[in-house]
Amino acid sequence: MAYATSEIALGTQAPDFALLDTVSGRLFSLRDVAGSKATVIMFTCNHCPYVQHILDKVVEVAKEYQQKGVGFVAISANDATIQPEDRPSEMKALAQERGFTFPYLYDQTQQVARTYQAVCTPEFFAFDANKRLAYHGQFDSSRPKSHILVTGQDLTSALDALLKGQQPSQEQQPAVGCGIKWKHPY
Repeated sequence: MAYATSEIALGTQAPDFALLDTVSGRLFSLRDVAGSKATVIMFTCNHCPYVQHILDKVVEVAKEYQQKGVGFVAISANDATIQPEDRPSEMKALAQERGFTFPYLYDQTQQVARTYQAVCTPEFFAFDANKRLAYHGQFDSSRPKSHILVTGQDLTSALDALLKGQQPSQEQQPAVGCGIKWKHPY
């Protein structure tokens, strides 16, 4: 079942976090991943077909925009007991296989995802140089089996605006993807 993101007010300050990178084992905070011009925080996972569909282009876009002063980080908050493909060891393998140039953090308690009000994977948040929310939504309009080319147009348009010192369009399309696999309270 596909889920769409909730609406969060543009201008919202990016919440801080401290999460372990599945590749290096290092603890990363917002300050560690923030870029000088903008910061992209993407909630993602390994198993979701919506993520798999765009992942190569996400890695390509990250490499290009990191050179322009944009920080990138990927966070998975899925409960690995529900979705074993999203275990930290599997996250590390995927990051290495696909050549991630950004940390792939595991939100084991799911507190960061809840703080960001993340709903699905993939879901993108772009913050300006002052860490204020400037874009929240989809990577682009492509979906698995949609025959629409994966371009990253929605995210890159927002980043291009931020790099020019402008605000992205306020007409932003919600991300659509697999719902985050929340832990069940017992």
